[in-house]
Amino acid sequence: MFAHNKRLQYTVRVSESNPGLANLLLEQFGGPQGELAAACRYFGQSLADDDPGRKDLLMDIATEELSHLEIIGNLVAMLNKGAKGQLAEATASEAEIYKGLNGPGNDSHTTQLLYGGGPALTNSAGQLWTAGYIDNVGDPSADLRSNIAAEARAKIIYERLINATQDPGVKDTLTFLMTREIAHQKSFEKALYAMEPNFPPGKLQGDPRFTSVYFNMSQGDGDMRGSWNSDENFEYISDRQAQRAVDGGDGTATVALQSYEVEDLQAMVSRTVSDPNIDPQTGAELGAGDVAVIK
Repeated sequence: MFAHNKRLQYTVRVSESNPGLANLLLEQFGGPQGELAAACRYFGQSLADDDPGRKDLLMDIATEELSHLEIIGNLVAMLNKGAKGQLAEATASEAEIYKGLNGPGNDSHTTQLLYGGGPALTNSAGQLWTAGYIDNVGDPSADLRSNIAAEARAKIIYERLINATQDPGVKDTLTFLMTREIAHQKSFEKALYAMEPNFPPGKLQGDPRFTSVYFNMSQGDGDMRGSWNSDENFEYISDRQAQRAVDGGDGTATVALQSYEVEDLQAMVSRTVSDPNIDPQTGAELGAGDVAVIK
């Protein structure tokens, strides 16, 4: 059960109208790294998790993300207030209204015309929000790692938005939201490492022949060695022959077929065979015409 409190988690103070900035902030309202996607991601995980500690953690953060969605929505609405009134009441000339919707650095025409200045469930480019942003797989060690990455991505977007405005109130609010991404990342990491073992994700262990092998597949200038491919941690394989058919087989693909399947397949191959000895004239060649030589 959810109950709404009319007081925001953080006070929103906007110094002046800025529809262009409002449009950018939609990235965190209806974008892939935004607050709605985060809330839905963690809400779904909480419902499915059977560990009481993680279940509580995920529901707490999911609910907080909804409060952050409300904060971002209010920022968008406040930044659009002035333009919203002008457009609705036509108090400015047509030219000034058009300039305000399409001026330099202002890509807010879709937001203003379609949504009346309110927050829309789109990203800053107008792409509609989609459940495809939610990547839950139902395994806590995999989902927690995804959550950590999601919080990191959201923090980076907030940093970029902070750098895109000089409004002190907006900067202050965005800094709070960015900081909460750090706190959530820490909680998710703690929850992940509270599971022992937590790597590799899932139950099945990998094939021991390949779990500590590093294939140097991209070779040339720029090759580097580090802990990610060191001899202490990995068997480092650069030889091209040793990178092929690493299972010890012949490296081909085969399938066992029933006799009737073989007959059908052979009939199809015979019907669709290409003759390497013919050189048919193509439509492209016919359309090219005679080639003129210019001296």
